[in-house]
Amino acid sequence: MQPIKVAFRVDASLQMGTGHVMRCLTLADALTFQGSECQFICREHPGNLIEHIRSKGFQVHVLPLSDSLEANLIAVNVPTTELQLAHATWLGSTQEKDAAECTAILSELIPDWLIVDHYALDARWETALKPHYRKLMVIDDLADRTHQCNLLLDQTFGRDAEDYAPWLPDACTLLCGSQYSLLRPEFAALRAYSLERRKKPQLKHLLITMGGVDQLNATGQLLQALKSTELPANCQITVVMGTTAPWLAEVRQLAEQMPWPTTVRVGISDMAQLMADSDLAIGAAGATSWERCCLGLPTALVVLADNQKMAAEILDKAQAVITLSLGKDLIAELAQIIGVLRHDKHRMKNITEHAKNITDGTGCQFVASTLNKLNIEKWSR
Repeated sequence: MQPIKVAFRVDASLQMGTGHVMRCLTLADALTFQGSECQFICREHPGNLIEHIRSKGFQVHVLPLSDSLEANLIAVNVPTTELQLAHATWLGSTQEKDAAECTAILSELIPDWLIVDHYALDARWETALKPHYRKLMVIDDLADRTHQCNLLLDQTFGRDAEDYAPWLPDACTLLCGSQYSLLRPEFAALRAYSLERRKKPQLKHLLITMGGVDQLNATGQLLQALKSTELPANCQITVVMGTTAPWLAEVRQLAEQMPWPTTVRVGISDMAQLMADSDLAIGAAGATSWERCCLGLPTALVVLADNQKMAAEILDKAQAVITLSLGKDLIAELAQIIGVLRHDKHRMKNITEHAKNITDGTGCQFVASTLNKLNIEKWSR
């Protein structure tokens, strides 16, 4: 049997962050393990992860970034219909132009599966490219635009499949819920170890992960606020940031001034082990929420973007996290959370018990297998 050819259309940037690319890489690894051949198509936005993708062994076809003058003209002249997409400006182009650029690549490749993970693309782009792929998978979290796809994945906890009823063709296969979350296999592998050590809650290792970019410098705000909390004297703090994070130098300087030993780690590859060895996380909502839940890691969850609000609210309602706001009451709110969790071990255990039920970390393998099964019908449209 010939290996399945898969092409991913996904971007990272300072504006949209790194999460879309990272979850696509996780799926690409799983597909490669099952025998598929994967390639990526990415635009050269500031803060892109093109070289990181290549370092993982995947070929990347680069879409050029328009110069500033042309980009401004594109932003002004985006058709009214495209402006209906809440994230249209994230593309750095019109859908029509992006599709034309992708046509030159996909017409040569003709992938069995085209996988698109981009809030700025919808059925117009998908239809324009239909002659150049056999099946289409969409990865989404928003349920806010039409698609012409064979398979759609939304890994949001509590997502109702009915939310997609107006947006998808009847024949589309829909995978909805955090049981399908795209986690690397090491999270499932470390799940038992992580849950076992939480049977005796403690607060000796605090992990701060505010996304690969953290454009708002939430990390810096949190470190400042932590100075007013009652963290134990023997506590250690680990901060994780991406290589493109614009506030990295400032955070490193602030880390040196903290009352507790504080380490800043950049572009790490052992996140699962780090989470498993941590006692409490302060983390951004988004894809890493499912990683922390898989490991039962108690988390103070911070919403950094509008598209994260729904999942954060549902996780909070499920008692799987404690939500934390970056607003004017951050210092008092964080001090209260630290105080409660330090002195109420039952609360820590309760969060773990609820969080671990969100996902067991095996969703990515299931999604990859589903792609392979659906590919048996690869010549149908």
